[in-house]
Amino acid sequence: MSLLSDKDITYLSGVGPKKAALLKTEIGVTNYEEMLYYFPYRYIDRSKFYKITEIVSSTSYVQVRGRILKITMQGEGRKQRMTAIFSDGESAMELIWFRGIKYLEGKYKEGCEYVVFGKPALFNGHISIVHPEIETINEAKSKLQIGGIQGMYNTTEKMKSGFLTSKALQKIEYEILSSLKDYRIPETLPEHIIKRVGLISLHDALVNIHYPKSFEMLKAAQFRLKLEELFFIQLGIVRTTKIRSKRFKGFLFSQIGHYFNTFYHDHIPFDLTQAQKRVLKEIRADVGSGKQMNRLLQGDVGSGKTLVALMSMLMALDNDFQASMMAPTEILATQHYETISTLLAPLEIGVELLTGSTKKKERERILAALEAGKVQILIGTHALLEDWVQFPRLGMVIIDEQHRFGVAQRAKLWSKSEQPPHVLVMTATPIPRTLAMTLYGDLDVSIIDELPPGRKPIQTIHRYDTKRADLYEFIKSQIALGRQIYIVYPMIQESEKMDYENLDAGYEKLKHVFPESHYSLGIVHGKMKPAEKEAEMQKFVSGATQILVATTVIEVGVNVPNASVMMIESADRFGLSQLHQLRGRVGRGADQSYCILVTQVKLSSESKQRMEVMSRTCDGFEISEVDLKMRGPGDLEGTQQSGVPFNLKIANLVTDGQIVQQARQLAIDILDEDPELLMEKNLLLNLQLNQLAKKKINWGVIS
Repeated sequence: MSLLSDKDITYLSGVGPKKAALLKTEIGVTNYEEMLYYFPYRYIDRSKFYKITEIVSSTSYVQVRGRILKITMQGEGRKQRMTAIFSDGESAMELIWFRGIKYLEGKYKEGCEYVVFGKPALFNGHISIVHPEIETINEAKSKLQIGGIQGMYNTTEKMKSGFLTSKALQKIEYEILSSLKDYRIPETLPEHIIKRVGLISLHDALVNIHYPKSFEMLKAAQFRLKLEELFFIQLGIVRTTKIRSKRFKGFLFSQIGHYFNTFYHDHIPFDLTQAQKRVLKEIRADVGSGKQMNRLLQGDVGSGKTLVALMSMLMALDNDFQASMMAPTEILATQHYETISTLLAPLEIGVELLTGSTKKKERERILAALEAGKVQILIGTHALLEDWVQFPRLGMVIIDEQHRFGVAQRAKLWSKSEQPPHVLVMTATPIPRTLAMTLYGDLDVSIIDELPPGRKPIQTIHRYDTKRADLYEFIKSQIALGRQIYIVYPMIQESEKMDYENLDAGYEKLKHVFPESHYSLGIVHGKMKPAEKEAEMQKFVSGATQILVATTVIEVGVNVPNASVMMIESADRFGLSQLHQLRGRVGRGADQSYCILVTQVKLSSESKQRMEVMSRTCDGFEISEVDLKMRGPGDLEGTQQSGVPFNLKIANLVTDGQIVQQARQLAIDILDEDPELLMEKNLLLNLQLNQLAKKKINWGVIS
């Protein structure tokens, strides 16, 4: 589509320099091609014409054919408005304009016939339409709107102020398509794919996505464009995976030996679940294949991912390799170190911890031992990425809470070995399958979908803030039993716009409810200095603090088995996945644990749904599916940090799961036959992938 990408939008009829500048800054459109790929977000059926007597204020949009009987101007300056009496021959209504009056004056003529379209409202007891779309009969016919379907386009406030409304964008699309009467948009997919899947042409798809000839053609256009968008993403991901698999041979872990077997038979703290055993078999098959492992391990909070990671590292040690484990925070890294070093103490394995807080002398000792091969497992934070950290034989890399690390950071860790080590990335944020196939499509996925025996399900309760006194009494009863409590707030300082509890005010109130003479309170938030935050966290971990008042900084990484209550203030301000992560801070011991969701009585229907889902289930995968449907992929906890590697223009990972799977299978089939895309029938695919690469689309190379 080079011809279209070369055509500057500035010189299109009805655009000009000012509007072109707005299109560029607001929606990133500079040429014809980019404009054609700016799709409507919904469609309105313009085939129906209403009688004015049929219209009620609750009707979403109406289209009426009739004549303007009278136009009047009222007021002056900013208070000026224009009113037209519009009749369909039987009844009449008002058309009202408050903005842009100087551009409208003289535009519409009394006695002339028009087609009016807009959202009706009740004004002074009469039906009216404010700022309607108005066209002459001939204009409406020429733009295929009578008997047709109209696309509605997303616009920003700046665009609307610059007269780039949805209607204006529709006209721009029409001008571009009109200029293509003697030009056919070239194909981006080869003929064999178009025939195999049963797609309409790209030209017909782009025409019908903006000006559908029928709902059937609109559906065909949407399917063509969605499948193509998802197909090229999957083609890039699958090709990257195949190239890496061919280029990078993995270390061959040929044996399961002394370390693994001794730990498994004599020192494992509890029996593995069937899910853990299944995942370990998958990892064993990977590391014994001679190919580099790149595996994503998904497991709900408390499902036993750390034990699987530990046993994976023992596979490396049994084959004379070193292993490393990287965590996003010092607290989480320290907890991993304490857990793993305690479990491995009987085996006399060299385990060390390296973080930004490690003193120089201690760091030098660890690094020397690492280079000498005496450190077999190194656990740490981003400090592991420093150039001065050198592994002689790094064979296994574990990355915990992988969405907290960028692609470049992960790549730097495994580039510390001459040959890429095996990589296991872990997440406690369950990811729906369709999202995982796209975000992490180059990784094999393992799932631990079973909790260890003996874990009691966390009781989740939704309570209104009118019951706060009862909740405080319950917390006191739990503290009397020797338990610890989290109380989480969504904000640090009071917002003028939102009437929510906030951390500062909440902490002061809690000090009165739980006086220092009887209770010990701590506070943690993101604005504290790291050392202060660590100190407060450690006090809670050690049991010196009974109640920890915090923001979501405690969402990941705090493991306090004695904490039995998680109370979340203004719970309606959190997403489902975030609520689930917070809930996972309790329920880590043998005692019954509770998660209390506190909200105002007045809630939106969506907030009520979130509270109901959280109260009903502790299944993170079910919650993630609901969250994805409610919020969309871009808002899911974790996905933005991981950097969604593309902006989907038309496909939707929530609703288009079947198309994602179809696109992936198509990509696999093509690359199985032609891995380099060098066959003549696939040369167009190679060309398209190279052009997309120039646009800096990151195909999701995770490790």
